[in-house]
Amino acid sequence: MKRSVATVVLALSVGLAACDDRSQAAPEGESPSIAAAEPAETAAPAAAPTPSTPEAPGAAIDGAPTFAALYPGAQTDGAALMASGPEGPGGIITFTTDATPDAVIDFYRQRAEKAGLSPIMAMNQGEARAYGASARAEKGASLQVVAAPGEGGLTSVQLSWNSGA
Repeated sequence: MKRSVATVVLALSVGLAACDDRSQAAPEGESPSIAAAEPAETAAPAAAPTPSTPEAPGAAIDGAPTFAALYPGAQTDGAALMASGPEGPGGIITFTTDATPDAVIDFYRQRAEKAGLSPIMAMNQGEARAYGASARAEKGASLQVVAAPGEGGLTSVQLSWNSGA
């Protein structure tokens, strides 16, 4: 299942890059720096807000913008992979949750819109869901999330973001 989620993410990333007129290859000889972040702590959500509201607490990911917080109750598969390139700092993290793919996508859609990002892509394929949003400014922030049913009744999620330059 993880392989199929990774395949969907790769396909979406290529598609998003092709649609993004802001993307440019790094000059020859330059390569983005990559560093692993400390594993994000997962905290149990507070009882007041529901996970489908942008105000719902999500555990912060060190170095990530607020719209890219972990879904409440998420169990990370490992540390976030952080990178910095011509488009600014960004990262990717995978996790599982007992929420449905629709609830996960709705959570990130609301957070992205609250942060001023505009939707640029949405996909429903079987039970898998994907969503992408971006700032309209050149070298602006962006978010991509793919959520699909995984093993043991959990939802497997891949979240990637760019803070913008």
